[in-house]
Amino acid sequence: MCLPPPSAPEGRQCLPPPAAVKRPDRLVLGPAAGQGRPDRLQCQGLKAVNKIGLSSERNYSGGHVTFVTVFTTYNSDPAETGKMSSNVVTVGKHSYSKVGRSMAILNTFITFIQVSMPRSNVIILTDPNSKFSINYGSAAMLPIKGNYSRGNLMLQRIRSYITFLEQKHMELETVKDLNHFIFTDSDIAVINDLGHIFKEYPHCHLALTFRNNKGQPLNSGFVAVRGTRDGIFKAIEFFKEVLEAYRLKYMKASRMLGDQLALAWVVKSHLPSAFGKFSGHEVFTGEVNGASILFLPCAVYNWTPPEGAGQFHGMPLDVKV
Repeated sequence: MCLPPPSAPEGRQCLPPPAAVKRPDRLVLGPAAGQGRPDRLQCQGLKAVNKIGLSSERNYSGGHVTFVTVFTTYNSDPAETGKMSSNVVTVGKHSYSKVGRSMAILNTFITFIQVSMPRSNVIILTDPNSKFSINYGSAAMLPIKGNYSRGNLMLQRIRSYITFLEQKHMELETVKDLNHFIFTDSDIAVINDLGHIFKEYPHCHLALTFRNNKGQPLNSGFVAVRGTRDGIFKAIEFFKEVLEAYRLKYMKASRMLGDQLALAWVVKSHLPSAFGKFSGHEVFTGEVNGASILFLPCAVYNWTPPEGAGQFHGMPLDVKV
């Protein structure tokens, strides 16, 4: 950027380009945010400051619940080899490589499910060439061929969901027990039993989470699918339509954005009235191309802590995910 200096109108003063924003590589465990508010859960370091009562009811959905996530690891960029600051993240007193950090988050994801829904299990859809392992009896890896590169991961995630559901649809011939599925990001924390979704809304095939966000009103990081033959079939058709919208309209979108734009486009194409309800916090239902969709507020089922200075005051007590 060049500006004319105030004392020399005949010349120009060139300013250096703004430095790239450096992402922090250290998480400091500080004092509890919003401590003293009765409607929030606060933590200090790794310990909760206050206590909350969790529901004693476990897995009362009338069927088993399986969590499904897509996860893979990536080798470090050769250009960054030897740059410790770019490959190491410190959390409290512990330091992790990028792969180690990803694995720690995945392990935490599984542990939360084990505590909140101990009868549930986790299936990790992954690249057959992945070089990681897990040591949880309730979790299993399921390799599915595809392109899991960073730039293609969200597109591949939809494809992997479709392949997985097609397998489950075929298995219904030999499986007697009802098994529902919840497809999620691998960095969420399930802190309450979610089986009630399938029990309280028995006619819904899928569940999506919404928020008051004009650009990304639907969050693709949580999709529940009823495990009946009709529910799985409707989910396959729904994901195929989202995949097609992604391929045709949003391939140039940011790698973490295209699937959410495609998801919103599909819903808006069939149910534009839903968008008038996203500013609220009430659960509602609607039909999208023959599939009965349950819309759940992100504020409860897919909550994200606010990042603005002074905005975080602890986790609301009604949050389930």
